[in-house]
Amino acid sequence: MVSTRSPRQPRKVKLVLNPMADMGRAWKTANDLRPIAQEFQGELTWSGTVYPTHAIDLARQAAEEGYDMVVAMGGDGTVHEVMNGLMQVPASKRPVMGVVPIGSGNDFAYSVGITQKADRALAHALKAEVIKPVDIGLMTDEHGRKEYFDNTLGIGFDAVVTIRSHKLPIVKGFLMYLTAVIQTILLNHDPAKLQIETEKGKWETSAMMVTLCNGPREGGGFMLSPESKNDDGAMEFVIVNKVSRTMMFRLVPEFMKGTHMRFKQVSMGEYKKFSLASDHPLYIHADGEIYTSFGSNLKKVDFEILPQALNVVHG
Repeated sequence: MVSTRSPRQPRKVKLVLNPMADMGRAWKTANDLRPIAQEFQGELTWSGTVYPTHAIDLARQAAEEGYDMVVAMGGDGTVHEVMNGLMQVPASKRPVMGVVPIGSGNDFAYSVGITQKADRALAHALKAEVIKPVDIGLMTDEHGRKEYFDNTLGIGFDAVVTIRSHKLPIVKGFLMYLTAVIQTILLNHDPAKLQIETEKGKWETSAMMVTLCNGPREGGGFMLSPESKNDDGAMEFVIVNKVSRTMMFRLVPEFMKGTHMRFKQVSMGEYKKFSLASDHPLYIHADGEIYTSFGSNLKKVDFEILPQALNVVHG
């Protein structure tokens, strides 16, 4: 993929801030960024999110109002919502997305090479020197509901980890996810019987976890699919087949290092379309945002890739 250099800086920029990101510290971080924003030569406005999914509405409205860039200021959840808002707009009117990572995991920012230093990330986004398109995943569930994802989507084990991590107010970042992993191994060891179909074939398995990867990392430090690139027109699946609790503990450090593929209990492969049906209700996270939680009755989902669907400022 060849970098496309922006012929000019964006003229009209919307900054979408999640003030609760980074355990509520994002508000202070954003305040420290005001001098950089004030140097911007074009039109720049700030909007703060005040309810879940608000960033979806703000990003869509910005596109409809003719903004040519929307910057997601927060963690992977904020990026996920901004991206979902932009994807609701026709491609011809879709603004470029910038990212200022001030959340817990910041895995999408990692995948596009954006610095973790918020002041540099904002200055870099506003310059918009390197803009490249990324692939976006689209999930459609059995009820017809649709959700886009930009980095990873997890079913089963890592979705339960996400649900548990949201209930851990004391720890943050990678430690938060690791704590939730340990809890989930101990408390939610429940494999599902799955029927899976891709464009390459179909099979059945009893599995603990299915993760679809557009980028290499999730949870701030788990290298689930080290070779994944979000601009190659394909995604990877990672399946942990039925294993003991002891084996799950054994696999955790392997997932952190990205060396889990050497274990026969882990299946990996590439796909463009992916369908899954389960005998258990499906617990799902999309980019760390909980899509279905305990009490869900969803049992069938379909996925496809939208190649080069969104232009993003890269590092």
